[in-house]
Formats: sequence, C-alpha cells, structure tokens
Amino acid sequence: MGSALSPSESAVPDRTVDYVPETVTRSVKLLVAGNFGVGKTTFVGSVSEIRPLRTEETITEASVGIDDMAGLPGKVTTTVAMDFGRITLNPQLALYLFGTPGQRRFIPLWEELSRGALGALVLVDTRRIDKADEVLAVLEERGVPYSVAVNEFEGSQRYPLSEIRDALDLEPGTPLTALDARDRGTCLRSLITLVEHLFHRVENRG
Repeated sequence: MGSALSPSESAVPDRTVDYVPETVTRSVKLLVAGNFGVGKTTFVGSVSEIRPLRTEETITEASVGIDDMAGLPGKVTTTVAMDFGRITLNPQLALYLFGTPGQRRFIPLWEELSRGALGALVLVDTRRIDKADEVLAVLEERGVPYSVAVNEFEGSQRYPLSEIRDALDLEPGTPLTALDARDRGTCLRSLITLVEHLFHRVENRG
C-alpha cells in the first residue's frame, strides 16, 4: 500500500483542519491503546490534523491504591473516556484515532471502543513493559489485530527491538516500531506501518 501524507500535512503549524478532503473515499477506525501513562493522549495530539478531543481529568487522592503510579512521578492527569483525532493519511484515506484509557477498570470501555475498529496501535513503555500484557490480551481475545510501538521516553533505557519483541512474546508477523509520542514524524511512521499491516491482512484473506 502506498501511503503519503495529504496536503493537510503542509498546512498551518497548528494543523487544525476541520473538514475531510473531498478526495477521501475510505475511512478507517483505529485504536491507540496501551497501559496507564504510556503516552496515548500525547500521541493522538501529535498526529491529529483536527483539534483532538480529550477527556482528561486531574488525578486525585481517590486514585491512591487503584491506579499504579509507579514510575510516573510527573503524571497529574488521566484520560477517563477517550482521546479522538483524525489524520488524512493520503488523499483517499482518512484515519479516525480513538485513544483508550489505560486503567484496568476501563476494560468495558475498551470493548466498546474496539467495535468497528480495523486494528490498534499499542504503545508500550520499556520502564513498565510488563503492564502491556493485559492490553495485548484484551485485543487478542477480541480478535483486534495490532502493531506495537515503543514510546522511547526521555531518560529511559533503550533496548534492541528484538529484545522487546521477545519480552512481549509477539508473533513474528506483528510489526514493532519505536517512536517519540511528542514527535509527529515518528508517530506517523508507526501509523503507516500499522495501516500497511492491516491492509496486507485484508488482501491475504481475499
């Protein structure tokens, strides 16, 4: 599949484009999933060509003992419903991105958001890589195909992708990339990798 950024990529710096280009003939719903604090809200904000919808709330004392804050000293807000953004990946294809909340208590909401989704991009943090297992299991149980992207947080140790693949026990065909959720370029590359993977799956089934 040939993917190229639409004209909106060269739009004004804030990239606020409210309309879908008339050339778009196909739209795809994708999830941006991952455990608590892995960078999903930042990712959606980095790539969306419209002002992203966010449902962030301040973390309060009510989360003590419920949300695992280990390794997240600077986190003060959390998504309580979803993040939403859109990007026109090429003149014919628009991606609608739904970022899921990361805590386990939101699994019923993950299930609702996964309805109609062609696939998911799962963000992982090597500092808390064991936390990814539950998210991957939920997607696998519901038959949602996915690719994985390592969000390389500043100051975190870097590992070869082959080691991360082994740690997550990924299938050989599951794409694995690395990105910085603040950097639009690396985020777009991971999205393109996911979309190509999903369309190859569709073609192979046909």
